[in-house]
Amino acid sequence: MPYWRLSGFYFFYFATLGALVPYWGLYLQSLGFGAVQIGNLVALLMVSRIVAPNIWGWLADHRGQRMAVVRWAAFLSVLAYVGVFLGTGFWWLAVVMMVFSFFWNASLPQLEAATMNHLAEKGAYGRVRLWGSIGFIISVVGLGYLLDYVATWWLLPILLLLLIGIWLYSLLIPEAELRDYSEHLEPLVQVLLRPEVFAFLFVCLLMQASHGPYYTFYSIYLDAYGYSKGIIGILWAIGVICEIAVFLLMHRLQKRVSLRNVLIASLCLAAIRWKLIGVFPHELSILILAQVLHAATFGAYHATAIEMVHGFFKGRHQIRGQAIYGSISFGVGGALGSFYSGMTWNTLGPDNTFIIASALAVAALIVTLLWIKPRT
Repeated sequence: MPYWRLSGFYFFYFATLGALVPYWGLYLQSLGFGAVQIGNLVALLMVSRIVAPNIWGWLADHRGQRMAVVRWAAFLSVLAYVGVFLGTGFWWLAVVMMVFSFFWNASLPQLEAATMNHLAEKGAYGRVRLWGSIGFIISVVGLGYLLDYVATWWLLPILLLLLIGIWLYSLLIPEAELRDYSEHLEPLVQVLLRPEVFAFLFVCLLMQASHGPYYTFYSIYLDAYGYSKGIIGILWAIGVICEIAVFLLMHRLQKRVSLRNVLIASLCLAAIRWKLIGVFPHELSILILAQVLHAATFGAYHATAIEMVHGFFKGRHQIRGQAIYGSISFGVGGALGSFYSGMTWNTLGPDNTFIIASALAVAALIVTLLWIKPRT
Protein backbone atom coordinates (compact mmCIF):
# COMPACT_ATOMS: atom_id res chain seq x y z
CA MET A 1 0.00 0.00 0.00
CA PRO A 2 1.44 3.45 -0.93
CA TYR A 3 0.60 4.75 2.54
CA TRP A 4 2.67 7.95 2.55
CA ARG A 5 1.77 8.93 -1.00
CA LEU A 6 -1.95 8.56 -0.28
CA SER A 7 -1.50 10.34 3.04
CA GLY A 8 0.32 13.24 1.36
CA PHE A 9 -2.55 13.77 -1.06
CA TYR A 10 -5.07 13.79 1.80
CA PHE A 11 -2.80 16.17 3.75
CA PHE A 12 -2.75 18.82 1.01
CA TYR A 13 -6.37 18.30 -0.04
CA PHE A 14 -7.72 18.91 3.45
CA ALA A 15 -5.16 21.61 4.19
CA THR A 16 -6.78 23.38 1.24
CA LEU A 17 -10.18 22.82 2.87
CA GLY A 18 -8.73 24.16 6.14
CA ALA A 19 -7.95 27.41 4.35
CA LEU A 20 -11.02 27.57 2.11
CA VAL A 21 -13.93 26.58 4.35
CA PRO A 22 -13.21 28.65 7.49
CA TYR A 23 -11.77 31.75 5.79
CA TRP A 24 -13.27 32.07 2.31
CA GLY A 25 -16.41 33.64 3.80
CA LEU A 26 -14.27 36.14 5.70
CA TYR A 27 -12.43 37.01 2.48
CA LEU A 28 -15.76 37.56 0.69
CA GLN A 29 -16.94 39.68 3.62
CA SER A 30 -13.77 41.80 3.31
CA LEU A 31 -14.79 42.51 -0.30
CA GLY A 32 -18.09 43.94 0.95
CA PHE A 33 -20.46 41.07 0.09
CA GLY A 34 -23.56 40.50 2.23
CA ALA A 35 -24.84 37.26 3.79
CA VAL A 36 -26.98 36.23 0.79
CA GLN A 37 -24.13 36.83 -1.68
CA ILE A 38 -21.67 34.94 0.54
CA GLY A 39 -24.11 32.06 0.91
CA ASN A 40 -24.60 31.89 -2.85
CA LEU A 41 -20.88 32.03 -3.65
CA VAL A 42 -20.08 29.31 -1.11
CA ALA A 43 -22.97 27.24 -2.47
CA LEU A 44 -21.41 27.41 -5.95
CA LEU A 45 -18.43 25.47 -4.58
CA MET A 46 -20.90 22.70 -3.72
CA VAL A 47 -23.13 22.88 -6.80
CA SER A 48 -20.45 21.52 -9.11
CA ARG A 49 -20.21 18.46 -6.87
CA ILE A 50 -23.66 17.46 -8.11
CA VAL A 51 -22.37 17.00 -11.67
CA ALA A 52 -18.56 16.96 -11.67
CA PRO A 53 -17.88 13.70 -9.75
CA ASN A 54 -20.28 11.78 -12.00
CA ILE A 55 -18.80 13.14 -15.23
CA TRP A 56 -15.26 12.45 -14.07
CA GLY A 57 -16.32 9.12 -12.55
CA TRP A 58 -17.84 8.05 -15.87
CA LEU A 59 -14.62 9.06 -17.64
CA ALA A 60 -12.45 7.14 -15.16
CA ASP A 61 -14.76 4.12 -15.39
CA HIS A 62 -14.59 3.96 -19.18
CA ARG A 63 -10.88 4.64 -19.47
CA GLY A 64 -9.96 2.48 -16.48
CA GLN A 65 -7.40 5.07 -15.34
CA ARG A 66 -8.78 6.85 -12.30
CA MET A 67 -5.42 8.30 -11.18
CA ALA A 68 -4.93 9.87 -14.62
CA VAL A 69 -8.28 11.60 -14.08
CA VAL A 70 -7.18 12.73 -10.61
CA ARG A 71 -3.94 14.19 -12.01
CA TRP A 72 -5.66 16.13 -14.79
CA ALA A 73 -8.40 17.36 -12.44
CA ALA A 74 -5.81 18.56 -9.90
CA PHE A 75 -3.77 20.35 -12.58
CA LEU A 76 -6.78 22.06 -14.15
CA SER A 77 -8.08 23.16 -10.74
CA VAL A 78 -4.79 25.04 -10.22
CA LEU A 79 -5.17 26.80 -13.57
CA ALA A 80 -8.81 27.70 -12.93
CA TYR A 81 -8.10 29.01 -9.43
CA VAL A 82 -5.65 31.61 -10.79
CA GLY A 83 -8.75 33.54 -11.87
CA VAL A 84 -9.33 34.76 -8.30
CA PHE A 85 -6.32 37.06 -8.71
CA LEU A 86 -7.84 38.72 -11.79
CA GLY A 87 -11.06 40.21 -10.37
CA THR A 88 -13.24 40.67 -7.29
CA GLY A 89 -16.71 41.22 -8.76
CA PHE A 90 -19.55 38.90 -7.72
CA TRP A 91 -20.18 37.41 -11.14
CA TRP A 92 -16.49 37.06 -11.95
CA LEU A 93 -15.86 35.17 -8.72
CA ALA A 94 -19.00 33.10 -9.30
CA VAL A 95 -17.70 31.93 -12.71
CA VAL A 96 -14.15 31.35 -11.44
CA MET A 97 -15.30 29.31 -8.43
CA MET A 98 -17.70 27.25 -10.55
CA VAL A 99 -14.94 26.33 -13.02
CA PHE A 100 -12.38 25.78 -10.26
CA SER A 101 -14.71 23.59 -8.20
CA PHE A 102 -15.73 21.56 -11.26
CA PHE A 103 -12.14 20.30 -11.50
CA TRP A 104 -11.28 20.33 -7.78
CA ASN A 105 -14.36 18.31 -6.81
CA ALA A 106 -13.48 15.65 -9.39
CA SER A 107 -10.36 14.32 -7.69
CA LEU A 108 -11.44 13.21 -4.21
CA PRO A 109 -14.12 10.61 -5.14
CA GLN A 110 -11.65 8.93 -7.50
CA LEU A 111 -8.98 8.92 -4.82
CA GLU A 112 -11.39 7.57 -2.19
CA ALA A 113 -12.18 4.62 -4.46
CA ALA A 114 -8.46 4.08 -5.16
CA THR A 115 -7.65 4.26 -1.44
CA MET A 116 -10.29 1.68 -0.52
CA ASN A 117 -8.84 -0.70 -3.12
CA HIS A 118 -5.27 -0.13 -1.95
CA LEU A 119 -6.31 -1.03 1.63
CA ALA A 120 -6.16 -4.68 2.60
CA GLU A 121 -7.70 -4.34 6.09
CA LYS A 122 -11.27 -3.31 6.82
CA GLY A 123 -11.38 -0.09 8.80
CA ALA A 124 -7.82 0.95 7.79
CA TYR A 125 -9.21 3.93 5.84
CA GLY A 126 -9.10 6.08 8.97
CA ARG A 127 -5.34 5.68 9.38
CA VAL A 128 -4.75 7.16 5.92
CA ARG A 129 -7.50 9.78 6.15
CA LEU A 130 -6.19 11.12 9.49
CA TRP A 131 -3.38 12.87 7.57
CA GLY A 132 -6.04 14.95 5.90
CA SER A 133 -7.17 16.01 9.35
CA ILE A 134 -3.59 16.89 10.32
CA GLY A 135 -3.30 19.04 7.19
CA PHE A 136 -6.57 20.76 8.04
CA ILE A 137 -5.38 21.56 11.58
CA ILE A 138 -2.05 23.02 10.50
CA SER A 139 -3.76 25.10 7.83
CA VAL A 140 -6.67 26.40 9.90
CA VAL A 141 -4.62 27.29 13.01
CA GLY A 142 -1.69 28.77 11.10
CA LEU A 143 -3.94 30.90 8.91
CA GLY A 144 -6.04 31.96 11.89
CA TYR A 145 -3.08 33.53 13.63
CA LEU A 146 -1.60 34.88 10.38
CA LEU A 147 -4.82 36.65 9.41
CA ASP A 148 -4.84 38.48 12.74
CA TYR A 149 -1.76 40.35 11.46
CA VAL A 150 -2.06 40.48 7.66
CA ALA A 151 -4.85 41.27 5.20
CA THR A 152 -7.34 38.52 4.33
CA TRP A 153 -6.08 38.77 0.72
CA TRP A 154 -3.09 36.60 1.71
CA LEU A 155 -5.47 33.68 1.81
CA LEU A 156 -5.38 33.62 -2.01
CA PRO A 157 -1.66 32.82 -2.64
CA ILE A 158 -1.62 30.33 0.26
CA LEU A 159 -4.52 28.44 -1.32
CA LEU A 160 -2.66 28.40 -4.63
CA LEU A 161 0.40 26.77 -3.02
CA LEU A 162 -1.77 24.12 -1.36
CA LEU A 163 -3.51 23.32 -4.65
CA ILE A 164 -0.11 22.85 -6.31
CA GLY A 165 0.74 20.42 -3.47
CA ILE A 166 -2.38 18.35 -4.32
CA TRP A 167 -1.33 18.15 -7.97
CA LEU A 168 2.27 17.16 -7.19
CA TYR A 169 1.18 14.33 -4.87
CA SER A 170 -1.34 13.09 -7.43
CA LEU A 171 1.61 12.38 -9.74
CA LEU A 172 3.07 9.93 -7.19
CA ILE A 173 0.09 7.65 -6.50
CA PRO A 174 -0.12 4.43 -8.57
CA GLU A 175 -3.30 2.91 -9.97
CA ALA A 176 -5.05 0.36 -7.73
CA GLU A 177 -6.46 -2.88 -9.05
CA LEU A 178 -10.22 -3.22 -8.62
CA ARG A 179 -11.14 -5.99 -6.20
CA ASP A 180 -14.43 -7.92 -6.11
CA TYR A 181 -14.77 -7.44 -9.87
CA SER A 182 -17.57 -9.42 -11.45
CA GLU A 183 -19.21 -9.53 -14.87
CA HIS A 184 -22.51 -10.37 -13.13
CA LEU A 185 -22.86 -7.24 -11.06
CA GLU A 186 -26.30 -5.86 -10.33
CA PRO A 187 -26.99 -2.89 -12.66
CA LEU A 188 -26.12 0.45 -11.07
CA VAL A 189 -29.71 1.74 -11.34
CA GLN A 190 -30.98 -1.29 -9.41
CA VAL A 191 -28.39 -0.68 -6.69
CA LEU A 192 -29.54 2.93 -6.35
CA LEU A 193 -33.21 1.90 -6.15
CA ARG A 194 -32.66 -0.54 -3.30
CA PRO A 195 -34.54 1.02 -0.34
CA GLU A 196 -31.57 0.97 2.04
CA VAL A 197 -29.25 2.57 -0.56
CA PHE A 198 -31.79 5.26 -1.50
CA ALA A 199 -32.44 5.97 2.20
CA PHE A 200 -28.71 6.09 2.96
CA LEU A 201 -28.05 8.68 0.24
CA PHE A 202 -31.00 10.78 1.45
CA VAL A 203 -29.61 10.64 4.99
CA CYS A 204 -26.24 11.84 3.68
CA LEU A 205 -27.96 14.73 1.87
CA LEU A 206 -29.78 15.82 5.03
CA MET A 207 -26.67 15.46 7.18
CA GLN A 208 -24.57 17.60 4.87
CA ALA A 209 -27.35 20.19 4.53
CA SER A 210 -27.37 20.45 8.33
CA HIS A 211 -23.70 21.51 8.13
CA GLY A 212 -24.61 24.49 5.91
CA PRO A 213 -24.53 27.26 8.54
CA TYR A 214 -21.36 25.80 10.07
CA TYR A 215 -19.32 25.63 6.87
CA THR A 216 -20.64 28.92 5.46
CA PHE A 217 -20.93 31.27 8.44
CA TYR A 218 -19.22 29.76 11.51
CA SER A 219 -16.12 31.99 11.26
CA ILE A 220 -18.22 35.08 10.47
CA TYR A 221 -20.52 34.15 13.38
CA LEU A 222 -17.66 33.95 15.87
CA ASP A 223 -16.00 37.08 14.48
CA ALA A 224 -19.25 39.00 15.12
CA TYR A 225 -19.11 37.90 18.79
CA GLY A 226 -15.60 39.33 19.15
CA TYR A 227 -13.48 36.18 18.90
CA SER A 228 -10.06 36.73 17.32
CA LYS A 229 -9.14 34.86 14.15
CA GLY A 230 -6.56 32.95 16.18
CA ILE A 231 -9.27 31.67 18.55
CA ILE A 232 -11.53 30.92 15.59
CA GLY A 233 -8.76 28.83 14.06
CA ILE A 234 -8.22 26.96 17.33
CA LEU A 235 -11.94 26.16 17.59
CA TRP A 236 -11.93 24.74 14.07
CA ALA A 237 -8.80 22.77 14.94
CA ILE A 238 -10.29 21.30 18.14
CA GLY A 239 -12.98 19.62 16.08
CA VAL A 240 -10.46 18.15 13.68
CA ILE A 241 -8.14 16.96 16.48
CA CYS A 242 -11.06 14.98 17.90
CA GLU A 243 -11.80 13.76 14.37
CA ILE A 244 -8.24 12.36 14.18
CA ALA A 245 -8.81 10.35 17.36
CA VAL A 246 -11.89 8.80 15.75
CA PHE A 247 -10.01 7.94 12.55
CA LEU A 248 -7.30 6.22 14.61
CA LEU A 249 -9.85 4.16 16.55
CA MET A 250 -12.37 3.58 13.78
CA HIS A 251 -10.98 0.22 12.64
CA ARG A 252 -11.41 -1.10 16.21
CA LEU A 253 -14.83 0.49 16.65
CA GLN A 254 -16.16 -1.05 13.43
CA LYS A 255 -15.26 -4.54 14.71
CA ARG A 256 -17.50 -4.04 17.74
CA VAL A 257 -20.28 -1.68 16.65
CA SER A 258 -22.38 -1.92 13.47
CA LEU A 259 -22.08 0.82 10.87
CA ARG A 260 -25.79 1.58 11.30
CA ASN A 261 -25.38 2.23 15.04
CA VAL A 262 -22.39 4.50 14.45
CA LEU A 263 -24.48 6.42 11.91
CA ILE A 264 -27.38 6.76 14.38
CA ALA A 265 -25.08 8.06 17.14
CA SER A 266 -23.49 10.57 14.75
CA LEU A 267 -26.87 11.98 13.70
CA CYS A 268 -28.05 12.32 17.31
CA LEU A 269 -24.89 14.22 18.27
CA ALA A 270 -25.15 16.44 15.17
CA ALA A 271 -28.62 17.61 16.28
CA ILE A 272 -27.21 18.46 19.71
CA ARG A 273 -24.12 20.18 18.30
CA TRP A 274 -25.97 22.65 16.07
CA LYS A 275 -28.36 23.55 18.89
CA LEU A 276 -25.42 24.29 21.22
CA ILE A 277 -23.71 26.54 18.67
CA GLY A 278 -26.91 28.42 17.91
CA VAL A 279 -27.95 29.03 21.52
CA PHE A 280 -24.62 29.58 23.30
CA PRO A 281 -22.27 31.56 21.00
CA HIS A 282 -21.04 33.68 23.93
CA GLU A 283 -19.97 30.65 26.02
CA LEU A 284 -16.51 29.56 24.93
CA SER A 285 -16.63 26.37 27.01
CA ILE A 286 -19.85 25.25 25.28
CA LEU A 287 -18.40 26.10 21.87
CA ILE A 288 -15.42 23.90 22.71
CA LEU A 289 -17.79 21.07 23.68
CA ALA A 290 -19.65 21.52 20.39
CA GLN A 291 -16.36 21.27 18.51
CA VAL A 292 -15.47 18.05 20.36
CA LEU A 293 -18.69 16.61 18.90
CA HIS A 294 -17.12 17.05 15.46
CA ALA A 295 -15.48 13.69 16.19
CA ALA A 296 -18.90 12.12 15.70
CA THR A 297 -20.67 14.50 13.32
CA PHE A 298 -17.88 14.34 10.77
CA GLY A 299 -15.19 11.84 11.81
CA ALA A 300 -17.27 8.79 12.71
CA TYR A 301 -20.03 9.74 10.26
CA HIS A 302 -17.75 10.16 7.23
CA ALA A 303 -15.63 7.06 7.89
CA THR A 304 -18.86 5.07 8.29
CA ALA A 305 -20.37 6.54 5.13
CA ILE A 306 -17.28 5.69 3.06
CA GLU A 307 -17.38 2.09 4.35
CA MET A 308 -21.12 1.84 3.58
CA VAL A 309 -20.63 3.17 0.05
CA HIS A 310 -17.84 0.64 -0.47
CA GLY A 311 -20.20 -2.10 0.71
CA PHE A 312 -23.19 -1.02 -1.38
CA PHE A 313 -21.26 -0.48 -4.64
CA LYS A 314 -19.15 -3.43 -5.77
CA GLY A 315 -16.44 -3.91 -8.39
CA ARG A 316 -16.67 -1.48 -11.31
CA HIS A 317 -19.47 0.40 -9.51
CA GLN A 318 -17.10 1.59 -6.77
CA ILE A 319 -15.90 4.68 -8.62
CA ARG A 320 -19.42 5.69 -9.61
CA GLY A 321 -20.65 4.89 -6.10
CA GLN A 322 -18.14 7.26 -4.49
CA ALA A 323 -19.03 9.89 -7.12
CA ILE A 324 -22.77 9.53 -6.47
CA TYR A 325 -22.18 9.74 -2.71
CA GLY A 326 -20.18 12.94 -3.21
CA SER A 327 -22.78 14.41 -5.56
CA ILE A 328 -25.79 13.74 -3.33
CA SER A 329 -24.10 14.48 -0.01
CA PHE A 330 -21.58 17.28 -0.56
CA GLY A 331 -23.13 18.47 -3.82
CA VAL A 332 -26.90 18.65 -3.34
CA GLY A 333 -26.76 18.64 0.47
CA GLY A 334 -23.89 21.11 0.69
CA ALA A 335 -25.45 23.51 -1.82
CA LEU A 336 -28.83 23.41 -0.07
CA GLY A 337 -27.09 24.04 3.25
CA SER A 338 -25.28 27.12 1.96
CA PHE A 339 -28.36 28.47 0.16
CA TYR A 340 -30.78 28.20 3.08
CA SER A 341 -28.27 29.51 5.62
CA GLY A 342 -27.57 32.51 3.37
CA MET A 343 -31.29 33.22 3.10
CA THR A 344 -32.10 32.81 6.80
CA TRP A 345 -28.95 34.27 8.39
CA ASN A 346 -30.21 37.87 8.43
CA THR A 347 -33.97 37.23 8.19
CA LEU A 348 -34.41 34.61 10.96
CA GLY A 349 -31.09 35.16 12.71
CA PRO A 350 -28.06 32.91 13.30
CA ASP A 351 -29.67 31.13 16.28
CA ASN A 352 -32.72 30.02 14.29
CA THR A 353 -30.52 29.08 11.33
CA PHE A 354 -28.61 26.63 13.52
CA ILE A 355 -31.91 25.29 14.90
CA ILE A 356 -32.98 24.53 11.32
CA ALA A 357 -29.68 22.67 10.96
CA SER A 358 -30.47 20.67 14.10
CA ALA A 359 -33.91 19.78 12.72
CA LEU A 360 -32.34 18.47 9.50
CA ALA A 361 -30.10 16.15 11.54
CA VAL A 362 -33.18 14.88 13.40
CA ALA A 363 -34.92 14.24 10.06
CA ALA A 364 -31.89 12.23 8.91
CA LEU A 365 -32.06 10.21 12.14
CA ILE A 366 -35.73 9.35 11.54
CA VAL A 367 -35.00 8.17 7.99
CA THR A 368 -32.16 5.99 9.29
CA LEU A 369 -34.29 4.38 11.99
CA LEU A 370 -37.17 3.66 9.59
CA TRP A 371 -35.50 2.62 6.35
CA ILE A 372 -31.90 1.54 7.01
CA LYS A 373 -32.42 -1.84 8.67
CA PRO A 374 -29.92 -3.49 11.05
CA ARG A 375 -29.05 -6.20 8.49
CA THR A 376 -27.42 -3.54 6.25
